[in-house]
Amino acid sequence: MNDSILTDETLCPRVAQGDQAAEETLVQRYVRMVRVCARPLFLMGGDSEDLTQEGMVGLLAAIRSYSPQRGGSFHAYAEVCVKNRMISAVRSASGKHHTPLNDSIPIETPLFDENCHCTAMLPETDPEEILITRESVQERLGSMFSKLSDFEAEILKLYLSGLSYSEIADQLGRTAKSVDNAIQRIRRKLDS
Repeated sequence: MNDSILTDETLCPRVAQGDQAAEETLVQRYVRMVRVCARPLFLMGGDSEDLTQEGMVGLLAAIRSYSPQRGGSFHAYAEVCVKNRMISAVRSASGKHHTPLNDSIPIETPLFDENCHCTAMLPETDPEEILITRESVQERLGSMFSKLSDFEAEILKLYLSGLSYSEIADQLGRTAKSVDNAIQRIRRKLDS
């Protein structure tokens, strides 16, 4: 049977039974509605395609959860689901919930080079501020290393350069457990 002549309310139960063609027909019917709903909204840090994507997720949720027995048309239900999904995305983006993730340094980037010089990108652009920050970091590192034994200082340097416990152990000819113990001692010393 041709899905294009069936009503939305008839297609939704078919989707629930696993009819992929019925789902595709409903998506095709409502793509324009999703785009229209996305037009007046602004997604901080995103664009209209990101909002459209969120709307499509809302549309798919509506298609899969619509029940004709509850009353109401599918069109009205789908529009509410799409708008709610988009508004949630806009609120989430503007709520600064993801600021720590967006402004952080990737884990893969080592924070210090082999001489314990800070290699992280500094947010300042003023050369004087960069120099002051770099000197402050060096000062703190110097005070940290003064509290540690030579073995612990070597482990800390390797750890800060991004090596794993097992890589540090291989490099120093020790076991991973001794490296773990040393890092725990370092943490306790630096916390006090």
